[in-house]
Amino acid sequence: MGRTAIWTSIRDALSAEIAQGHYAPGDKLPTEAALAARFGVNRHTVRRALSALGEAGLTHARRGAGVFVAARPADYPIGRRVRFHRNLAEAGRSPERRLSRHETRAADTREAEALRLRQGAQVHVIEGVSLADGAPLALFRSVFPAARFPALLDRLARFASVTEALREEGLSDYTRAETRITAKVATATQALHLHLSEGAPILRTVAVNVDADGVPVEFGHTWFVGDKITLTVAPEDLR
Repeated sequence: MGRTAIWTSIRDALSAEIAQGHYAPGDKLPTEAALAARFGVNRHTVRRALSALGEAGLTHARRGAGVFVAARPADYPIGRRVRFHRNLAEAGRSPERRLSRHETRAADTREAEALRLRQGAQVHVIEGVSLADGAPLALFRSVFPAARFPALLDRLARFASVTEALREEGLSDYTRAETRITAKVATATQALHLHLSEGAPILRTVAVNVDADGVPVEFGHTWFVGDKITLTVAPEDLR
């Protein structure tokens, strides 16, 4: 009978400790150096064991940060009212958004069509990363008609929530007119911001939000980490 590979024993030991709750979802595992010292092996062997845990979906690596126990995917309802902060809070997660870009420029052809603007009309554009419990969950880009919301970028500097910023701009409510969901793979840049490997699966949503009169107020793209989110649709939203 052949001998069991050392890396499989390390994988099984760590897997058992995760199952027994020694490491909770979101916890960081010891470093490769610490695990190598614990098991009396070289770091290459530890790396192989950690890779196997990742392939099994038990952990995920964050570039430059370490290896973390995978959390259960967060339910993210896609219905008539999609609100990032509320959705994650209701799923028991701590939501956060960090803006990396905010500017006013001319709309491109697709943006003008989605927002029913004339070609070249001014739009506000915001981009950034959405986080759950401090870990990157998605990248986003939202485009708004600048003429309707002239002070939106200033308000976003004070409000963490887009909904609150829009309310300050006079829009008390808005609903989702349509959402298109497509499976994609992460580009090098997306992978860097989402702490993924290039080519990892992601889910892209393209959506239009409208006011009570059906006038478009937001054209948005979101790129979700594929194994951290479960997009759900309520039966009434399928009609």
